[in-house]
Amino acid sequence: MSIRKRTWKTGRGVEKEAWVVDYVDQGGTRRLKTFDRKKDADTFESTASVEVRDGTHVADSASATVQAAGELWVAAAEAAGLERSTTAEYAAHLRLHIAPFIGATLLSRLSPPTVRGLEDKLREAGRSPVMIRKIMGSVGALLADAQERGLVARNVVRDIKRRRCRGKERQAQGRLKGRLKVGVDIPTRVEIKAIVEAATGRVRPFIITAIFTGLRASELRGLRWIDVDFENRSLHVRQRADRFNAIGRPKSEAAERSIPMPPLVVNTLREWKLACPKRDTGKNDEQGKAITELHLVFPNGKGKIESLRNIAQRMLEPCELKAGVAIDSGENDEQGQPIMWAKYPGLHAFRHFYASWCINRRQDGGLELPAMVVKERLGHSTIAMTLDVYGHLFPRGDDADELAAGERALFA
Repeated sequence: MSIRKRTWKTGRGVEKEAWVVDYVDQGGTRRLKTFDRKKDADTFESTASVEVRDGTHVADSASATVQAAGELWVAAAEAAGLERSTTAEYAAHLRLHIAPFIGATLLSRLSPPTVRGLEDKLREAGRSPVMIRKIMGSVGALLADAQERGLVARNVVRDIKRRRCRGKERQAQGRLKGRLKVGVDIPTRVEIKAIVEAATGRVRPFIITAIFTGLRASELRGLRWIDVDFENRSLHVRQRADRFNAIGRPKSEAAERSIPMPPLVVNTLREWKLACPKRDTGKNDEQGKAITELHLVFPNGKGKIESLRNIAQRMLEPCELKAGVAIDSGENDEQGQPIMWAKYPGLHAFRHFYASWCINRRQDGGLELPAMVVKERLGHSTIAMTLDVYGHLFPRGDDADELAAGERALFA
């Protein structure tokens, strides 16, 4: 590997110069790269020599654009059999957020400043902090796939994340994420009581099961009657329905679990089973009538998978508004009355309540379960996930009453 100075004259007689790095890559191909400044050529020469020695060097001419690498990444995810919702999210990130800003950039030209610039552009374009984190995660996965294909030497996103995980930026990210708050993210006991009392008809068994089992929305939509064990008062999570209404395996290995049902859930589901819509088996009896069977616990009117949209708009939101668990939208209707919105628009708020119910002390109306049991009931893949999200809800050993009792025991 060598650096040499090249001088030439243009057609108008203007003399120009450049610095050329002449080297052979790990595949035995001769490469030339030109720079305006010797300092830049020296920097490239020192970096490229190490990459060639390690067998990771990728020349610009052998690299690909972020757009092309992203398409390969999405295609690989589809070929690997990932869930349709996952691959659709990857494709949306590439099409709507990554390609418009850095799609034409060569992978070999990506650098930490380029990645930081992408974050700034996304922020200026109105993307939320949560969305930016998801997009940067997709960029990192895209580069990891390209790295395995030999299209890029390093994953600059992973390099940045390693540096950020040290020191104050990690703490800043934790503060930005914030803790779940009762009455803001987690319904209060009063709100839960009002919602349960307001739930009627087919909404009641769905709401009660969501509140007192902590199932994810996809797990509720994919729950079958054969997974409900009335004798042992437990239900089993063995499948789920994604947002495209496709049945698949649970979210992770830990998500496949058994959850005990309190008496309220058992009795409510027993009643609901008598009125639950059945699905058509596609067969007819001797009289020519369609044969139907119980299958899903919470299906639509035809016994098929209920959509998330219907659950939110026809079940959850009307029930909360009826219970008075609502917030003012700041707008008025044609009669001048304030337009109210459901306070908790997503089912995940009930999952948060279930977690807090499992964690809270018995004297506060909770179950006071150990962290590992809470983790298993929620179906988290690691205990770290449980503690990161709900750790601040666990009872502490320095409460005033416990301190007073300890003091009395110490001086007794």
